[in-house]
Formats: sequence, C-alpha cells, structure tokens
Amino acid sequence: MKTNKRIGERIREIREAKSISIAEMVERSGLDEKQVTTLETTGGIPSLSPLIKVARVLGVRLGTFLDDVDESGPVISRKEQYDKSISFSTKDTTSHKHMDYYSLSSAKSGRHMEPFIIQIEPVKKGVDFVLSTHEGEEFIYCLEGIVEIKYGNETYWLEEGDSIYYDSIIAHHVHAGGEHGAKILAVIYTPV
Repeated sequence: MKTNKRIGERIREIREAKSISIAEMVERSGLDEKQVTTLETTGGIPSLSPLIKVARVLGVRLGTFLDDVDESGPVISRKEQYDKSISFSTKDTTSHKHMDYYSLSSAKSGRHMEPFIIQIEPVKKGVDFVLSTHEGEEFIYCLEGIVEIKYGNETYWLEEGDSIYYDSIIAHHVHAGGEHGAKILAVIYTPV
C-alpha cells in the first residue's frame, strides 16, 4: 500500500538527484520551507496543489510520485485492488483528514492524466477551506453523496450522476456537501 511517507521520500530523491536545494525548491514552487521539509520527511500533504507545484519544479509528472511499476501497455484496475495512495486534509494548518485518494493508474508509465476514486469525509463544523490553484484541468463525477465545489466566486453542488469539468488554474476546493461524506471519480491533468 502506498503511503504519504513514500511520496515524500520520492520527492527528496528526485530533488537531490537533480541537485535542487530546498531553498531553490521554496523559491521556484512558491511553497514555504516548512511545507517542503514536511512533504519530504513525513509526506504530509495538505492538498493536491503543493504536490503539483513540486512536480512542476522537478520537471516530472504528478504520477511520478505514485508510480508502482513501469507498464507501457493498458492497465486494468480492479475494484478489490484499490490501494490508498494519498490522504489530504481540509486546510494547510490542520491535520484533519479530508480525502482518501485511490489511484486507478499507478502502474501506467508515461501517463498524462491521473484518475482517482476519492472518498471524501464529512466536513467538521468551523473548518475554513483553503482554495488551491495549479495548472491543468480536472473532471469530477459524483458516485455517491453530495459534493460541494468552490470555484472562483461560485459554488457548485453535485449529486450522484452529476459531473463537472474545470480549469484548475482558477482557485477551487472540493469537499463533501452533506453530513455523510461522498465518493467521486476524479481525473486530473497537469502539464509537465
């Protein structure tokens, strides 16, 4: 099973192999030093946006941190084989777990899209959401529950069977819109 710590180790390995200092990573990614060192040592990832920024600085695909093997042909994901890849929290300053990502393509090398099944936990009262931005596009299909998407100045609600496709350069946040959580299929594209 993938863990956030392994993702942190991969980030550090790639950064060191490319002779990029932490100071350089901070400057080029726009993240602060604490975020970068936390990413590398514990794999603590508050949202997808910092991981995408790190991938851009390192000149690698987002999937590089999730890859298990290098399969160039088709990859089949069976529902009973989902491995938890990453967990994210609702905001940068707390450790409240918010989403569990199950990668559907970690065995596919050279991919340009990242498909996930994402289990979204119910949101605790009083949580302030930090909107994220990154280059690329996202597609979300609601499988279960209700999903609330803050996108720029707008708010969109998805119910089972609804979908949304948006440019992720616009500030956004995805979370459960009901008290029981939600489950979505998300496909994320980020240019290298």
